[in-house]
Amino acid sequence: MKFELLDLKKYSVSKHLFGILTLIVSGLVTGCSGSASNGVKGTEKAVLTAPPQVPPAITRKHSTKVLVELEVVEKASPIAEGVDYTFWTYGGTVPGSFIRVREGDEVEFRLSNHPDNKMPHNIDLHAVTGPGGGAAASMTAPGHTSTFSFKVIDPGLYVYHCATAPVGMHIANGMYGLILVEPKEGLPKVDREFYVMQGDFYTKGAYGQRGHQPFDMEKALKEQPDYVLFNGAVGALAGDKALKAKVGETVRLFVGNGGPNLVSSFHVIGEIFDKVKVEGGSLENHDLQTTLIPAGGSAIVEFKMEVPGTFIIVDHSIFRTFNKGALGMLKAEGPEDKVIYSGKTDDSVYLPEGGAIQSVGAEAPKPSIARTKEEKIAFGKQKYDAVCAACHQSTGIGVPHAFPPLASSDFLNKDKKRAILTVIQGLQGKILVNGSEYNSVMPKLDLTDEEVANVLTYVFNSWGNAGHVITPDEVKALRSVKPSNAGDIH
Repeated sequence: MKFELLDLKKYSVSKHLFGILTLIVSGLVTGCSGSASNGVKGTEKAVLTAPPQVPPAITRKHSTKVLVELEVVEKASPIAEGVDYTFWTYGGTVPGSFIRVREGDEVEFRLSNHPDNKMPHNIDLHAVTGPGGGAAASMTAPGHTSTFSFKVIDPGLYVYHCATAPVGMHIANGMYGLILVEPKEGLPKVDREFYVMQGDFYTKGAYGQRGHQPFDMEKALKEQPDYVLFNGAVGALAGDKALKAKVGETVRLFVGNGGPNLVSSFHVIGEIFDKVKVEGGSLENHDLQTTLIPAGGSAIVEFKMEVPGTFIIVDHSIFRTFNKGALGMLKAEGPEDKVIYSGKTDDSVYLPEGGAIQSVGAEAPKPSIARTKEEKIAFGKQKYDAVCAACHQSTGIGVPHAFPPLASSDFLNKDKKRAILTVIQGLQGKILVNGSEYNSVMPKLDLTDEEVANVLTYVFNSWGNAGHVITPDEVKALRSVKPSNAGDIH
């Protein structure tokens, strides 16, 4: 906008009128300054770090505009030795990149979904004040970038996660991380800061079973994880990857719990938490042994290293530590203090005991068997609502460009055998449904023959579909069929 000064000799303007004009122009100029009038000065790009590292403390004394650029990457990585898992990640790591901003900052967030990914993704940041925490504004298809902005108005340590349906599956595949909103006065200085986040994982094979392990929805629904982990893998914080500090230093841990299901009983064996920011907020507790961190929650814990040794980080729901992988290490070097502790730490004492599980008790009761078509439809609807509706919707219409419709589906009704194989084997790759192309992932479902028959009978007898009745014997007969790629079954 361009302004020209008035020449009072050329124009006959009273001093009173000139004063009014001056105020108007001054107001326009002030209005053009935008965020500067709100105390926000300048722009900076956020420093993002992979776990267990944390970005440097913020030293500026003013609010600014912060640009955050985060990429979603779907990638296969080791979850344990000899075991691979396809993680869905923010920034290529589990947990996702650590974000650090200051109370009062205005954040411009750019979420990119890598072109090679199969699924749409978004982000719900618990630090955002607004519907969905940014989820709707950030829904992003593969090969696209979504941009939205928000102001951080409450200090604290907040979880962020994916909120794309099925939400639990996206979180269970590793889509979570932490964003720290420092208070205006900053945090007290410490010597070391680390980023630790717990998550529970559900695989088709048991703990330690070698090879590539797909996600198991049935175990997730039952909240029966095979792995409970710090930072996305067995041993991610152990051995050569252990956290390191020196005697006399103060350590601050930014701890989160992505879930999707379990509450963490966070504990460091041989240490007492001098300070705990309870659930990542402003309430501070002191001298704690263990702190609870809910799924989707966090805590900030601080303690001083008084003696050397290896300190074991655990979820004190202790079978998770020694049988499911929730074990990390913090190694402190320096002089001993025999008064505080006269013994010696031995790493081998805390090695995992393995994945062998003992079971005692009677057999589980057998499920009810559907005897009629009406019972098959009723039982199938129950299973569909529990397992399928999050993606394909309760009305079978699906989600455009993400999850294909089941209602009046030409792909479904054309081949009954193919429909059964899709449920029991899963499916990924490009398919054509009612003239539209879909390229996403249908996970293999761990259902019994009876459950598969019932849910497909329900689908085939709903929403204008063909009316087929599927029997458990038909499902059983296809269990041995070799899985096919989507491209083979168009």
